[in-house]
Amino acid sequence: MLTAGLLGCLPSCVDSVLDKKPLDIISDDIVWDDPNLVDAYLASQYANTNIFELERSGDGEYWDNVGGILNIGLISDESGNTAWSVTNPFRYKTGGLNISGGLLEWWERPYAIIRNLNVLIEKLPESSGEPDFIASRVSEARFLRAFNYFAMVKRYGGVPLMTKALPLDAPREELYPTRNSEQEIYDFVISEVDAIEEALKGTTEFGRSTQGAALALKCRAALYAGSIARFGTVQLNGLLGIPQAQASTYYQKAYDAAKKIGECGYALYNADEDKAVNFRNIFLKKRNSEIIFVEQHDYNQNVWRWGFFNCPKPHGYDAGMSTVPYLEMAEEFEYADGRPGTLDRNAIQQGLWSMEELWGGKEPRFFATLYTNETPWKGGYVDFHHGLIGGDGVLYEDKQQAWNGTPAWGNQYTGENNFGTGFGVLKLLEESSTENIDERSGTDCIVFRYGEVLLNLAEAAFELDRIGEALEAVNQIRDRAGVARRTSIDRDAIRHERKVELAYEGHRYWDVRRWRIAVSELSKPGSALRYILDYNTRKYKLQVLPDYDGTTTPPRFYEQNYYLPITLTRTGANPNLVENPGY
Repeated sequence: MLTAGLLGCLPSCVDSVLDKKPLDIISDDIVWDDPNLVDAYLASQYANTNIFELERSGDGEYWDNVGGILNIGLISDESGNTAWSVTNPFRYKTGGLNISGGLLEWWERPYAIIRNLNVLIEKLPESSGEPDFIASRVSEARFLRAFNYFAMVKRYGGVPLMTKALPLDAPREELYPTRNSEQEIYDFVISEVDAIEEALKGTTEFGRSTQGAALALKCRAALYAGSIARFGTVQLNGLLGIPQAQASTYYQKAYDAAKKIGECGYALYNADEDKAVNFRNIFLKKRNSEIIFVEQHDYNQNVWRWGFFNCPKPHGYDAGMSTVPYLEMAEEFEYADGRPGTLDRNAIQQGLWSMEELWGGKEPRFFATLYTNETPWKGGYVDFHHGLIGGDGVLYEDKQQAWNGTPAWGNQYTGENNFGTGFGVLKLLEESSTENIDERSGTDCIVFRYGEVLLNLAEAAFELDRIGEALEAVNQIRDRAGVARRTSIDRDAIRHERKVELAYEGHRYWDVRRWRIAVSELSKPGSALRYILDYNTRKYKLQVLPDYDGTTTPPRFYEQNYYLPITLTRTGANPNLVENPGY
């Protein structure tokens, strides 16, 4: 078992993780010759890698564990505060991250998983199993180990690199290791993929790591490393950061991996004539052509409750609408003809508007990603109106008021003062009647898809001055989306395309961090849109509500937040761990 010094926590922390699944603890007398036992052991490591599900750590209280799938979107500039939140990430979003940590933690659990994977990597080659089976399963274990290290390095920078299972009597310097540099961890992740991806060619079982999944990990990790080299700074005597001169080396690795993925048979999903329906179905149609690697779900699982948290109200426990997109996020979506999606906020607050007049002509991804007032939903439509101008011209704002049978509040407002922003997240939501069986969802959570790979390719190509290739990759995305092709490309356009195409898939927070623009992008107030129904015309008076999250605790991202704190608990348990700057 790992020691408190290695993990930076008390031994009971490790025990609580490992004891959850007996298969996580294997002693030397286990028969590695049994393929079924090997697969069960490996499956347990997949299961414990909760961060496959939108960075959910899985180590908190029940609702924090289940609701952890929301956090990565709520701390970004995609979404605002909600009155009903089980995890309350907003103290971190508003500048509350300190040396005590608590945000997106991924330290104790991955080291437990990594030790278990190290055991398999060491023991299985000594068994009498079939060579192909051994090579495949060891490669899967190395993929999972690399994925966990990537998840750690993007949080903390350099971390201790452990590639063997330590015995209890290991030397002190091994039990209480120092941190490897950030660059060493990125290099390890990339080199692991290089070593295993050919061995994973024969793996075709859905949900397991494959050659495509391994290459997608390399592509993403190398892109992050290139960004950190180009836009970051080297700190702590090289422990954090990557020399700027090496940026192109990593961008080239990301570019090469993306090109190779393109030869593996993946393609943008494009089976439905309606472009909005088509984009929604990327996330609803299982095992489609775009999917590279997913965390699979069905209605028997307890913790994947995306629909429970994000579907339109009314809903059980006054839940739903837990992720409320800012008006600024809605404006990121262009018009289908390529015009910017930014609204004239003064103009829209004059007169009355139908939804067609307000949103008509928006690109299909807008309608597939967000729901707003009058969005169709389960045979009806979302009713976000908050306030009613009666037939007498009087504004009725109290929940109990109505005019000639029309209530002052729409049916999405079941709780007191839970008005949201006027938007919700439609992406990943099912409309079938089975979605809310026992409050569970059945959609898979995509970890890697080909759309991201093309955007990685575009970014890497641009940074390597291959402008034509960058433009073509972005235009492939836009063609599928149903929005006008670009005639030129720049860095901001590529970043915009990522924000729109990958919205609410867990990318935005990491993107603005690795580009080193989070201090500005995540310290801006977001706005809401209020719909007031006019009884006579059935149109709406609109109000833009600035500073949605409030002026006393606005969003704040500080320079030190580009790395999460190691925390006092961990540095106290292992004195060889150096804390990150600023904490």
